[in-house]
Parts: sequence; C-alpha cells; structure tokens
Amino acid sequence: MAALLELRGVSKKYDGIVANSDISFTLTRGKITGLLGPNGAGKTTLLRMIAGITQPDNGVILYEGQPLTFSHNKSIGYMPEERGLYKKMKVKEHLIYIARLRGLNGNQADSLANYWLSRLEMSSHAGKKVEELSKGMHQKVQYICTVLHQPDLLILDEPFSGLDPINARLIEQEIIYLKKQGKAILFSTHRMEHAEEFCDDIVLINQGRVILKGELSALKQQFKENTFRVVFEGTLPEKFSILYPEYTLNNNELTLKLADSSSQKLLMFLLEHNVKITSFYEIFPTLQEIFIKAVEQKAV
Repeated sequence: MAALLELRGVSKKYDGIVANSDISFTLTRGKITGLLGPNGAGKTTLLRMIAGITQPDNGVILYEGQPLTFSHNKSIGYMPEERGLYKKMKVKEHLIYIARLRGLNGNQADSLANYWLSRLEMSSHAGKKVEELSKGMHQKVQYICTVLHQPDLLILDEPFSGLDPINARLIEQEIIYLKKQGKAILFSTHRMEHAEEFCDDIVLINQGRVILKGELSALKQQFKENTFRVVFEGTLPEKFSILYPEYTLNNNELTLKLADSSSQKLLMFLLEHNVKITSFYEIFPTLQEIFIKAVEQKAV
C-alpha cells in the first residue's frame, strides 16, 4: 500500500541545537504508528513539522507523493501535548468554531459536533464553558477538535495525558475505530506500554535520531532471546537442572532460555518424565526492553 505521508531525511535545528537529524519513515492508511522515545527525544518537534506548523531545515515531507503544504491542512488532525482550547467558549460552540476553520459549513459543523459529543459521552457538557471542565473532559474536547473535520491523517501527542483509566480506554477504542476507517494515525508517547497494546508500526527515536523502526511484531521477533515459560503439574526430574542449568522456578511456573530450536526437545523431556504441561509459550521482549537494547547497540 502506498504511503499517505513520507519523511525523507528530515532535520531541524534550533539555535544550533539539533532537534531532529536525518529522519525517514512512512505512514500508511489503516495503520497506527507509534512514535516513541523518552522526553526530550525530539518527538514534538517532528510532529510540528508533520502538522505543517514549522518547516524542516533539510529533507522533505511528502503527502500522497507531493510536498506537504498549507493546502493539506484540512486533511490533517493534530492533537498537541500542550492543549490549546479557548477557556471562555462553550464546548459545542468551540467545536463548531474549529470545524468552520477546517472548512466545514454551519450545518456540517453542527451535525458533527453533536455526533462526537454523543459518541464520547459528552452531550451533557455541550453548554458548559471549557474552563468549567475537568482535565479529563478538557482532553476529550481536544480530541474531538482533532477528529471533527474527518482528516485522513491523525497526529496524536500524548493523547492519554490526564485521562482516568475508563476514559483512556474510551479514547483507545476511538483510535482503533478510526484506524478501521482507513485513517493513518501517528501516536506519540514516552509511555511505551500504551503503544504496545495497539500500534502496528513503531518508530523509536532517541536524541533526535531514529534508532529503530518497523512492524511491532517483526521487531519483537528480531529482539527475542528464545525465552520460554512452562506451567506444569508434577515434579521436575532430578537431572533437569543438569540439562537446563539456567532457569527460574516459581511454584509450578518455569522460565528458561533455550538454544535455538530446542523447545520441542524440552517438551519431550518433560513429558517422558510424567510432567503434565498446562501452558507453554515464548516470552517476547517489551517495547521498553527493545528500546534499551537498540540504544545500547547504537552506542557500540
């Protein structure tokens, strides 16, 4: 599938300090891409360039094969980490105002505002001023402002900040819903466990540079260490520790690292010694572990 957005060698400096250096990756319709890295890694600078707020010093950003310009603004929804709502405006009034700025007519703006307020369980807040909302409700209004004009590309910077677990799950479900609608979604966070649940592709950055990118499932395969977990009933045979000296045992849960292609041999050994296996699976690294290893490899 052709990329909706492509970055080629994008770099940006501020006062001589490198914020982003030679960054290249693509965003595809119907996929959620996680832009991950610690605070200060250069994520927000990169997002602002993709949103068209600032321009790269070097490199190019292409939207459907053409250089990104202001004309693409209506096709992009950007939710910045630093929220920017007008506190004195009423919620629905604010949504209609944002929709009109994005090119929708009055009827379209009103209809879509009602739709999203209902969808995010905020209809009862429509007549309240933004300043009267809780931080979580404020966040939901900001999200609606981002998606209201039905953009093809969504840029979400720390979208779960300030949300309680119930509303965080609601926004997660909405992001997945928009993915199914064929939107390209770039999701930026320093909380890697948030991205691990629902991202298809990953771009890891550190100190302004891409250190790793690709499909999440492929990266987990790349960094796995042949570690397995076995839950069993019975007693391990005496010679188990001789054959497999590096293992941990917690009650009847066994964790150990195996040589390549030796998992079947382990299972056969246990079964031959009357050990009943109730669960057996490979343990894949978390994104946090992958990030640490990738940083270490780059430092070598």
